[in-house]
Amino acid sequence: MRLTKRYESAILNIPPTPMVYLRKVIPLKRSTEKKILKLAIPATIENLLQTLVGFIDTLMVSKIGLMAVTAVGVANSALNVYLAIFIALSVGASSLIARNIGAGTVKEAAKTARQSTVLAAVIGLLFGLVTIGFGRTILLLMGVSKDVLHYGLTFFVVVGGSAIFLSLLTVFGSVLRAIGDTTSPMKISILVNLMNIVIDYLLIFGIGPFPELGILGTAIGTVLSRILGCCLLFKKIQQTELAFERHSLFRMSDYRPLIQLSIPAALERLVMRLGQVIYFGLIVVIGAKTFAAHSIAGNIESFVYMPAYGLATAATTLVGSAVGANHFSEANRIAYLAAKFGVLFMSGLGVILFFGSPLFARLFTQDSAAIQQIIVALRIDAFNQPGLAISLITTGSLQGMGDTKTPLYSTIVGMWGIRIVGVVVFGQVLGWGIAGIWLSIGIDLYTRSLYLVYRFHKKSKNFVREERVLDKVSA
Repeated sequence: MRLTKRYESAILNIPPTPMVYLRKVIPLKRSTEKKILKLAIPATIENLLQTLVGFIDTLMVSKIGLMAVTAVGVANSALNVYLAIFIALSVGASSLIARNIGAGTVKEAAKTARQSTVLAAVIGLLFGLVTIGFGRTILLLMGVSKDVLHYGLTFFVVVGGSAIFLSLLTVFGSVLRAIGDTTSPMKISILVNLMNIVIDYLLIFGIGPFPELGILGTAIGTVLSRILGCCLLFKKIQQTELAFERHSLFRMSDYRPLIQLSIPAALERLVMRLGQVIYFGLIVVIGAKTFAAHSIAGNIESFVYMPAYGLATAATTLVGSAVGANHFSEANRIAYLAAKFGVLFMSGLGVILFFGSPLFARLFTQDSAAIQQIIVALRIDAFNQPGLAISLITTGSLQGMGDTKTPLYSTIVGMWGIRIVGVVVFGQVLGWGIAGIWLSIGIDLYTRSLYLVYRFHKKSKNFVREERVLDKVSA
């Protein structure tokens, strides 16, 4: 397909360095399949590593006692709400940056990187102040006991009070991924998480000259590793064409495009989180052992869906770049191939999940009744994997196009209209227990996938018509 004049100009004016990452985004001779995988694989490894480190952290905290594990879990539930907002901001930033890069308007991309940094700092600082001032109240509202509060407040105030570093870490990583550099965030994540594990180990248990700080040591390790990650990611950004001077952070500019994309993404995350609170409460009503089995099955599944998240990251970046360059047919092809890879990978992992479920379940518990429920959940979930892949990756493709509203609508209907209702009908009324829970998850995922694909196809057709008009005009 012939390049538009604006796109030709963008390529011809790219300097040899530091635009190396932009070349990875702009469609060149390299096959689309290789471009997708080159972005997706590092993002998958990064997500997988973060999940693994979470397990290691929990294992070390468990040596303090069950109260400490519960305290960290409750505090992280509140912090996940913060993270949802930070991720939403990063979605808006990555979408705008990728489209500006594709259009060759690098200055606009740099402006978005600067604006997202300002917003991340302001929002993170506000959440930090709220945590320090009202941390005890927030945890009490979550229903924690006095014993759990003792541990939880320490962790929550230290980690939540420094939320600015989590906010900046999230946004900086997305800025680099938006220009096609998923390798640097992966490498930095490896270093940061290793540092987190080492500091946790030294300060939790008081190894050598280090004091034994218990749960405070966990919090300090988390904060110090995030500070290191922020510094390294910012330094990497400054080596690209998106570099900006620190004094420019106070420059006045129009934040509306970034905010307009971020608000629906934030609402989508909050709707999901609130739905999960109701959803988990309904499962508890079915039975404590069922809830435990469901939680274990969810933890096991978290390792499986990482490739879909990696491919969704690649889709957002590449689709956004193609749309910015008015290459709408290429955007459509990228979205299709990313979803195809996702279905293939996730189906293969689903087979492993189905046949390996007895082994996986016994790694977490020796309770025979719980093991049986976990096996049922994982074997149903094995068939849910293609739907999960399509929904996650198509969401990434839509966000690359600048559509953050459609994922919001799909989450409202899927979580509240299907999943929660499904738990009540299948899990409680019909008495199917954990089978009904995971069946409702599957119905939600496949329904959501159909809607998202329909919306993407409709938007894509409109874009392709526009591309044909542009080609005729420039012929």
